[in-house]
Parts: sequence; C-alpha cells; structure tokens
Amino acid sequence: MMVRLHKNATTTPAIRRYIQSSNLPVRRLARELGVSEDTIRRWKKRTDVEDRPHTAHRLQTNLTPFQEAVVVELRRTLMLPLDDLLAVVREFITPNVSRSGLDRCLRRHGVGSLKALQPKAEKPGHKPFKSYEPGFVHLDVKYLPQMPDEDKRRYLFVAIDRATRWVFVAIYPEKTAANARRFLSSLIEAAPFRLHTILTDNGKEFTDRFITRGERTPTGAHAFDELCQALDIEHRLTKPRRPQTNGMVERFNGRISEVLATHRFDSREALEATIHRYVWLYNHHIPQKALGHVPPIEAMKRWYKEKPELFIKVPRNRPGPDRSGSSIVCVFRFRHVCDPQRVRARGVPTHSSGAAAAPPQGHPQLDHTARRAPHGHRHRLVAAGLGHLRGVDRGDDRV
Repeated sequence: MMVRLHKNATTTPAIRRYIQSSNLPVRRLARELGVSEDTIRRWKKRTDVEDRPHTAHRLQTNLTPFQEAVVVELRRTLMLPLDDLLAVVREFITPNVSRSGLDRCLRRHGVGSLKALQPKAEKPGHKPFKSYEPGFVHLDVKYLPQMPDEDKRRYLFVAIDRATRWVFVAIYPEKTAANARRFLSSLIEAAPFRLHTILTDNGKEFTDRFITRGERTPTGAHAFDELCQALDIEHRLTKPRRPQTNGMVERFNGRISEVLATHRFDSREALEATIHRYVWLYNHHIPQKALGHVPPIEAMKRWYKEKPELFIKVPRNRPGPDRSGSSIVCVFRFRHVCDPQRVRARGVPTHSSGAAAAPPQGHPQLDHTARRAPHGHRHRLVAAGLGHLRGVDRGDDRV
C-alpha cells in the first residue's frame, strides 16, 4: 500500500494510529513521542492517518462566481487574448482584478489556451481510387541515379494496374515520345489483360497539352495519343499541379527510391538487376493491403476466375506452362560436388527457346542447393517454399 507523507512529517501512520487509540494525556503522549502537543491534538481529532493536501481551500480571487462565468463566456465568444480580456474586465466588470489572477481563472475553467478553443480545420481526406476492372493503368516516368559507368542519367518508365496492382517497368536512355510508345507496346505485350484506359501526367512524352505559350487542349496528334487511338485505348491526363491524381504510381516510385537508397551500385547492370528483381518480388510475393493481403499475381488470378473475358492470356507466375500450379518455381543450383550431367531437373518452366526460366539471382527463397550425402545415402534436393523433399538415387538420373 502506497502512503503519501509530507516531506516534513514528524509522525508515521503507525504512530498516528497509536495516538488515536491511546488514552494517555496529551502532554504525556507529546513527551513520549517527541512531538508537539498540537500534533497530538490534531491526530486525535482525525479518523484517518493520511496527510491532507496543503492547497488553500479558498483561492485568492477578486472575482465572484458570477463574474468568473461572465469572463469565461467572453473568452469563448470573443476569443480575446489575455491582455485584451484583462482590459475589458477592468473596464466593465471590476477594476481590482490582476493579470495573474485572471490567467488562473481562465486555466481553472479550461479556457487558458486560445489555440485549444479555435475550431480545428478538417483536413481534406484522401479519396480512395475509384474501383475499376483490370486494364486501367497508371503510367509515370522516374529519374534514375547516374552510375559510375554512365555519362548521363536514364529514365524508368513505370506502369501499375489499378485493380490488381500489377507492375511493369522498363528503362530507357531518353524521356521521349518514341520511348513512351515503345513502353506502351511492351506493356501491351507483357500484360495478360486488355488495356482500356491509361492515366498519365502532362509530360511532353505523353501529351502536347502544354506548350511554350501555356496550356491548351490536347490535339490528339501526339505520337503517344496516336498509338492509344490505334489500339482503342482511352488516354486520360491528370489535373495540372495535382500529382495526387496519379498517386498510385507515385507511391510505387517512392518504393523504388527506398530500395535504391539502401543499396550501393557500381554499374548500370547492377542497378537494372535490382530494380527488376524488386518488381518481380512485388508482383509475386509482397502482399498488398488494398488487395486483401495477397500479392498482385494472386489478385490477377482471382479476377481471371471471375471475368476471364477481360484477359487475353492466362495469368501465370512464371513464363511457360504452369504444371505444378504452385506460386513458387523451384530452380536448383548444384554445387561442384554434384555432377550436373547426372541430375536433370524436371518441371522447371522454359522459354520458347528452351532455356530455363530462372528467377532473379540472389533471391533467398529460390536459391536452392543440392547437397551430396555420404556414400550409400540418397541425394536430397530441398525445394524452399514447397515444403517437401525430392530424393534421388545415386545411380539414377531422374529427379
């Protein structure tokens, strides 16, 4: 039990109980305990043994309760500062009030701060993006840092689908309309769904809306607009000086900036590999809260089950036939202790050329190692993410 005692208290709760229960005279108790007679009388009159607050029971003020109510109402209504309110009170209520006394009065009634009394302006909330089916794509261009082996900076073209959050990127040396057309062509070839709407900013690589003389209505004769018209794609533009309209792709550009800020690159190839590796991970393994905590590829598969007519090809996790149906493809890397001629990994998707479709290098979940067991045991290939082992006889070449 916590007992709060005054720092100058001469008695303890036990001594106070002894004083209250003793029948000895006051003078004898005071001499026995070494305290004053007033202390003995004080505790004999009380029924508790705790110290009482030393705050004055009546505050020193020149304002009556009615006058205090008038002052508080003036403060709330007129929102006057302390000095202005002091002049009003001295002129019309009472001339004897002091500045400190008026300040204490305001604090007692909870109106001591003008900032707390001012109505708080409601911040405009961010409106959620309107729901669309797959095919509404946000496009943007981001500057990339210049590498030591480069003589100028390059540009990252980014596209993200509003419904599935699926991302596609490409790097070009120039931010031109020709490269914007190339990027759109590559996007159409890579996307498994049909593109029906594209939202971009007012950059000169996307539109001729702004010229040297100011803003004008887009003519539709821009190279990017002509390609959109030929492909029956609606091209929309954001409002000037309103990047929030294209905030979805802007947020992904921020993710790219965070990734680049945590890595050190010595060549353009290392930069490209890191960006493409992150995009691959984003599409296949990073859950998105807006999608119900699933990665974009899973959201795309759900859309395909509900509305397959929106797609021009089946969305798959990796290029090639998806025979296993798993979201992770096993790619095995054998150490020198194993003979690669004797082990042939089956079930690994291949490109049209027949080469194995390997995932980005350095990914910890896809970097598997075949370990050679001691003589007489079976080789084991551990497939991370599949949760099972595949054994191979030493004399058998099948996996």
